[in-house]
Amino acid sequence: MKEWVKSGTPWIWGTAGGLAVALVMVFGVLWLTAARGLVYFWPSQVVETTFIEKDGSKIRLIGEIKGEEEVAVRRLTESGFKIPGNETFTTRYLLKLGNRDVSGFDFKWFPAPLLTELTYPKDILTVERHEWGNFYGHLKAVKENGKVVAEGAAAMPELEKRVERARKLFKEIFRTEKQDIGDVNYVLEGLRLKERKLQLEGRLSDAAKRSIEKEREAASAQFTEIQTRLEKLRAEIGRDSLSAEVMDGKVVDVPLAKVAEVYRANAMNVGDKIGFYLRKLYAFITEDPREANTEGGIFPAIFGTVMMVILMSIVVMPLGVMAAVYMREYAGQGPLIRVIRIAVNNLAGVPSIVYGVFGLGFFVYFLGGNIDQLFFREALPAPTFGSPGILWASLTLAILTLPVVIVATEEGLSRVPRSLREGSLALGATKAETLWRTVLPMASPAMMTGLILAVARAAGETAPLMLVGVVKLAPNLPMDGHFPYIHLERQFMHLGFHIYDVGFQSPNVEAARPLVYATAFLLVLVIVALNLAAISLRNRLREKYRGLEGM
Repeated sequence: MKEWVKSGTPWIWGTAGGLAVALVMVFGVLWLTAARGLVYFWPSQVVETTFIEKDGSKIRLIGEIKGEEEVAVRRLTESGFKIPGNETFTTRYLLKLGNRDVSGFDFKWFPAPLLTELTYPKDILTVERHEWGNFYGHLKAVKENGKVVAEGAAAMPELEKRVERARKLFKEIFRTEKQDIGDVNYVLEGLRLKERKLQLEGRLSDAAKRSIEKEREAASAQFTEIQTRLEKLRAEIGRDSLSAEVMDGKVVDVPLAKVAEVYRANAMNVGDKIGFYLRKLYAFITEDPREANTEGGIFPAIFGTVMMVILMSIVVMPLGVMAAVYMREYAGQGPLIRVIRIAVNNLAGVPSIVYGVFGLGFFVYFLGGNIDQLFFREALPAPTFGSPGILWASLTLAILTLPVVIVATEEGLSRVPRSLREGSLALGATKAETLWRTVLPMASPAMMTGLILAVARAAGETAPLMLVGVVKLAPNLPMDGHFPYIHLERQFMHLGFHIYDVGFQSPNVEAARPLVYATAFLLVLVIVALNLAAISLRNRLREKYRGLEGM
């Protein structure tokens, strides 16, 4: 045994075992996140049953079973329920009842012994709405301007056609409100700022006033035209509605203007469910959020996360490389440099929220405030760069990840053989040429390693971003069709903050929980995609300069 221990074999197996456990834990977390998040988009069957209330009365229930758990019977009896039998524990179901505008609540627990047989009628309709969440009921009729146009077996095909029409009109209304009216408002705001700037500079002549007023009248006329078209679209989308019987027996009218999707989950086959699943997954990635971020998509958060990481990388890489090159290649290796290295290493351990406070005070208030005073006086007192935005968020994260890039680059520079430097100098190259053409290319894989680590940390940060740029819901993306096209002063959405907001600030926790897992899984995929791009580039550079490492 002693010889076996001395041989080092146990340590090899221990290392292998530790690696295996780590991999199992990582993939376990990913599997759990994916399983709980991606199932959200699968069309759940809708159950219909009867529940016995505390007073013995019976009520009909229609909804989706979203969870179940074992609960002590004593706990239920103390709450007033009369549980039959002598069991110590029983099951209770969490039902998503929807119809929040009718019943006042969305989710509710029901003890299984007080439920009658669970049935799954194929005619139960699930309606996804832009507001108030899901609606469940038995479809009775389709109406046009309050008059029935289809009922019975003909109601569902007619409803699907009219929902598709309403969906197209809704997209047109959304595009008109966001793009067309947004363009006009952008022009009007630009004219206001132009007039204010000329006034501050003392160059607001009568001719300039007339020119600005003429442009303003043209924009106002365009706005009136858009408003007229918008009112017409709203009238068209408000034409149709559906009538459905809800669980309390009432027949409720739902305007199709509020409907995002209608389907009968219980009547779907496997192919229909797969098609529905892929369509909802695509919508989740490409659409804007709604219902306080508990419904809809997360495209603005994806866009903001990727853009912030790219801006951060553009800033942190040159700064980190230059700092590492100076400390390794030019600075004298004395006590001062050693102290600086210790300080750089210590900066990596500073809590991220401290960087957020620094970014808020220095970047937003100091730099941004002075920029507004110098270049955007016409917009004051409304801040332009003097408020949190994606630029300040990127710079804050660049400082946060700077130590990682510096340390990785220094390690790469230290691995470049001294003989290569001397050979380059002997052939007549200057120190700068040696550094640029020989040393830095060979150290580039290490630089990319630093970038990979920086991206992995920055993409998942949330605390500092809450202070320097991220918001719950951004009205506009940091990039659009208006000059200068990239608006670094704008606030943005972020996947990490989206997870925090949906998971901990949502008014409907049960509805938000699957979205937390789905968004978390998507954040991991975004980080992996960004890192894979960097890893691919690093591997190419490593293969290119592998032959020189042994010199």
